[in-house]
This record gives sequence, C-alpha cells and structure tokens, in this order.
Amino acid sequence: MKPLVKKVLLGVGGVLALSAAGLGAFVWSQTSAYASSMEKIYDVPLPGLVASKDPASIQRGEHLAKSVAACATADCHGKDLAGGNALEMGPLGTIVGPNVTSAGLGAAYSDGELARLIQHGIKKDGRSVVFMPAHEINWLPDEDVVAILSYVRSLPGVDKPNGAMKVGLLGKVLDRRDSIVLDVARRIDHSRLDKAPPAAPTVEYGKHIAKLCMGCHGTGFGGGPIPGAPSHIPTPTNITPHESGIKAWTYEDFSTLLDRGLKKDGQPLDPFMPLEALSNMDETERKALWAFLTSLPPREFGTR
Repeated sequence: MKPLVKKVLLGVGGVLALSAAGLGAFVWSQTSAYASSMEKIYDVPLPGLVASKDPASIQRGEHLAKSVAACATADCHGKDLAGGNALEMGPLGTIVGPNVTSAGLGAAYSDGELARLIQHGIKKDGRSVVFMPAHEINWLPDEDVVAILSYVRSLPGVDKPNGAMKVGLLGKVLDRRDSIVLDVARRIDHSRLDKAPPAAPTVEYGKHIAKLCMGCHGTGFGGGPIPGAPSHIPTPTNITPHESGIKAWTYEDFSTLLDRGLKKDGQPLDPFMPLEALSNMDETERKALWAFLTSLPPREFGTR
C-alpha cells in the first residue's frame, strides 16, 4: 500500500472512530439524562377528588373515556380498561396501556392518586408515567376528572396481566430532544394547570381538545413524519387551513371524517388515526375542534 493512501485511510479511520465515540457519548448522555429524570420523585400533593356513584357523573366519565380522554380505546387501556394493544414502535420501543380495573392497577391506586396521574402524569410512587398523554388531557376540569374516576370505579374488575412496556435507546434520545414525549411529568407545569373553559363550540375550548392532535400532527399542526418513527407508521397530514391541509374542507367533510373515517377525496384514513375516540366526540367537541383548526394560521405540510 502506498504511503499516501495508507495515511488517507488511517485518517478516515480516525475520523470514523472519533465520530463513533462522539455519537456514543451523546447517546450515553441523553439516555443517562432520561434515566435520571424518570427516577425523579415529584412532590405534588394528591388532589382532593373522589369518585362518585352519581349516574350522571358516571355517564359523563364514560363519554370522556371513550372520546377526548381516549383511555377506553383498544390502543390505550382497552375498551374494558383491562389493558390495550401493544403498540410496536420499532426503535422507539413498545407501548402498552396497563389494566386499570379493580383487578389490576386500579386496586393499587386511591382516587387521589388516579386523579394526580391524570392531571400531573405522576404515578403512585411519585415518578413520571411513561407515554400516557396526561399533558394532553390535564386541561379537563375537576368535575370531568371526577367523572372519569367514577366511570373507572364503576366497571367490573378484569383479571388480565399487563403487557411488557419497553423504551428503546432512540426513544430515550428523542424524548430528551423533545421530538416525542415519553417522560410525561417533566413536560407539565405542576404549579399551574391550564384548565379549559366550560364546554362550548368555541375556539378556546377547541384549543384544549386539539392538544390531543399534537403528538402526531406536531405543535404547529402542519403534519409530516414523526421523528424516529418506523416506516410502518403513517405520515400525519397537515390539519391547518393551508392548500396542503384542510383549506378546501367544510365542517361536513370534517364530521364525515370523524364518523366514517373517510377523507374529503373519499379515501379511507389509515387505521393509525385514533378514529375510535374521535368518532365518539359529541357535537360540541367536534365544532370546538373545527373552530380551532380553522382559526390557525396556514402552514405548509411538514412544518410540524
């Protein structure tokens, strides 16, 4: 081998080694930070909320659990709240909603502990919950949280083991980079929860419901690939009033999408879209969400 070629190869090898070492150090720092944050004990007092046996409260809780809170769905805690489907997210990890009936984790939690979990994303042991979108539903008024508690407590216990939850290295790194939310409690201002106004078909109420859309469509609602998601996860669409989004849509088009899972062009939604919960939204919730989405500034597709 000629000396010059040998020097070049040695130089390239050195750069690659340094790059690999640098990448390894970066991953280690991010995963270490993730682990440290997940071990943090949050000093947040238990809310003084107690489940009710009032039929109206239980009925309201059932509606919320099956719609905007989306906990009683197949991909969350399951329709019977005994555990949901395992969501295989490739290198991000595997997410499974646990059994929260009285024969599962529901038996281990007091009403106050369940309320804190919903509002603050904090488990019984004071640590952060993984992936549960408390940061997207803690805007619910206290009476709605009580309603959800009441519904959960009204259901029979189901003896079903919890699935295995796993967070991959990429998931931990992307969480620390704020590309996805796995470490939930650190995303919440525990000193002040932003509560929604009374339910009404308004932009303000819709702004709170729309928090449920941010995990997929982005904080700017412009859609685009979810960072780090495997190839089988569909690319979320633009839901702002831009030409590449919903500019040409009517409320009737939007309602058809929620009811039948059909886009304006008649094409079916990808099953990844949480249509099970969205289809259960009532007219007030639908009109509020539509009012908010159509009030947004237009953004080009991909500007999450």
